Amino acid sequence: MDILNQVADKLAQEVLEVERETGDEDIVDEVKKTIGASSTTLEEAYMTAVRVRRAEARARALIEDIRRVGRQKG
Repeated sequence: MDILNQVADKLAQEVLEVERETGDEDIVDEVKKTIGASSTTLEEAYMTAVRVRRAEARARALIEDIRRVGRQKG
């Protein structure tokens, strides 16, 4: 992973953690605007990382639900 994606992913992980802790749904966009003022390239990578991390979380939740139902049946 190159430095751009490393930085973007690290920021995305931290922002999503703060969003979960505080319930502040605007923080992702606030950070996006701050990043975009200096680097649109990083802004795009950051938003991609946010979308990927959110999709991953939804997929993992679905997998856990499927496992839970499977355990209950078996």
